[in-house]
Order: sequence, then structure tokens, then C-alpha cells
Amino acid sequence: MMEDSDSGAPALSTRAAGLFGKLQVHYQTLLDKSTPHTGIRWAVTGISLLLFMLRIVLVQGWYIICYALGIYLLNLFLAFLTPKIDPEMAEELEEAEAANESGPGLLPVKNDDEFRPFIRRLPEFKFWLNSTKAVLVSFVCSFFAFLDIPVYWPILLFYWIFLFIITMRRQIEHMIKYRYVPFVNFGKQRYNSGR
Repeated sequence: MMEDSDSGAPALSTRAAGLFGKLQVHYQTLLDKSTPHTGIRWAVTGISLLLFMLRIVLVQGWYIICYALGIYLLNLFLAFLTPKIDPEMAEELEEAEAANESGPGLLPVKNDDEFRPFIRRLPEFKFWLNSTKAVLVSFVCSFFAFLDIPVYWPILLFYWIFLFIITMRRQIEHMIKYRYVPFVNFGKQRYNSGR
């Protein structure tokens, strides 16, 4: 009797692992198929964010969840706007390498003439995926009464707007100082073809 129950447990865990594996493959397939459809992905995320905000306004609660979502989305947006390698740190690294290495054989490199593509710290797809997950988790959290912590929402709103203004001002100053544009088609030189 004891041996029968022990042999059933591994079979059950194997079936569960197989089912979990199939679900994971299906989820990854859906993500892979959605990759080229940027507009549709962001539209779905925007609609789900609007539905979450509508729920917050209608039920008059869960402001702390909304504030946490806002801070998280702001953090993701800043990571999306910043380059993977900070230009400030890159300059210091190049100066240190130039001081340590001297002599013939080094290629002359000028920062102004060299093409460096903008590589984001957080790629667009991961930005979208993390944003969508955060909105959905926040929406689910808004159905649990113990997460409805009473707060004075105008203070949270003012503080979030203040954080947004301060961080975006700093980010824009950084972009101006190091002359980079984090948007793909904005700021690129275009050439007219003679055709």
C-alpha cells in the first residue's frame, strides 16, 4: 500500500511539470508572435491602464497601489530613456585606459567622429512587458480589501508629479549634456533621394 502512494507522487509531479512546461512554451510563443506588433501591444497596455484607473476612480480606493504603479512605471520609463553605458562613466573609463596604455599601435579614436548607436538600458519590449505585468498585478491587487490602505490621495498625486518633474528635468539635462536622443527616428539626419 505504501509503495503505491509513493509511486503516484512522482507521476503526478511529472504531469504537473509537463503541463507547466507546455504553458510556458505557449506563453513564450504568444510573446514571440506579439513582438513585431508594437502599436497593438502598447494599445492593449494603455487600455488596461485606463481600465485600472477607471476602477480606482469609481471605487475611490487603492490609491497606494496606484501610487506604487506610478513610481514603478516612472522607473521603467527612465531606464528606457537612459543609455546602457552612461556617457559620463564611459569618458572616465576611456581616460583611464588612455593613461595606462601608451605607445605605437593604438588606433586614434575621437568621440566626436565615431558613430555610437544608442543602446537602451531597458529595451522597448522589456519595457512593455514589465509595464503590462505591473498594470495587471495592480489591477488584481485592487480586488483585495486588505491592500486598500487609507491615504490622502492628493498628497500622493502631488508627490508623484513632483518626482516626475525632477527626474525628467535631470534626464533631459543629461541628454543635452551628452548629446544623445533616445528615440529612433527623432534627430536622425535624412537624405532625399534623387529618384
